[in-house]
Amino acid sequence: MVVYFRRVVLVGKMEMKHEEANKEIGGRGAEKQRGKRVGGNSKIKNVQSPVPNPQPVVASPQSPAPNLDDWLEIGKIVSPQGLSGELRVYPVSDFPERFEVPGKRWLLCSGDTEPQPIELLTGRYISNKNLYVIKLAGVENCDQADALRGCKLMVPASDRPQLSEDEYHVLDLIGLEVFMQASGELVGTVVDIIPAGNDLLEVKLHESFATEKKQKTVLIPFVEAIAPVVDLKSNRIEITPPPGLLEINN
Repeated sequence: MVVYFRRVVLVGKMEMKHEEANKEIGGRGAEKQRGKRVGGNSKIKNVQSPVPNPQPVVASPQSPAPNLDDWLEIGKIVSPQGLSGELRVYPVSDFPERFEVPGKRWLLCSGDTEPQPIELLTGRYISNKNLYVIKLAGVENCDQADALRGCKLMVPASDRPQLSEDEYHVLDLIGLEVFMQASGELVGTVVDIIPAGNDLLEVKLHESFATEKKQKTVLIPFVEAIAPVVDLKSNRIEITPPPGLLEINN
């Protein structure tokens, strides 16, 4: 039997809007916009306003929370790289062009009420660390780079990449209800996408479906043979799991 893999694309865990990503996935990511992409290949686009002396603002209790409904988080600056102002970025996007293609990006630092434009000059991937090393305009030394530690790289939500057929953004999958195709029985709701050899749907079981009180979630391979129907308009996924799949998590 031939198994066709579905592909989930990380755009900004998934590309997801920052607010929804943190709410739905416990803050573990934002642009992990997996659609359907086995193993998750990254893709990304496009920064401008130089930052001669970037100084992150310390938020006060009165600082208004930023409204990020129109933004996608694609990565987080974790540390300087070397002495020339390069930055290490942990990606939450499957699209490498987000970090490798020069152009306009936006930075959101502590205390900011909205992301600020910045120019991405260069970027490269460090495969053994799952990090990108990037160079931003105006960041010329280690001290300036260190001042940006913890800042988030953002892009407008309108810059959401187009997907190929049979690919889905994580944000499109989170919250879909999962049904048994044969019986129409409600299994539960997708709460996360787990990257593995092929992506797994993490499904929170409906109370009527759980075989025992201890079982809260189940992992379902996101392959066409097991999840043949993905209907975004109807907010549903239909599954045809082989015998024992839904009990293997017990």
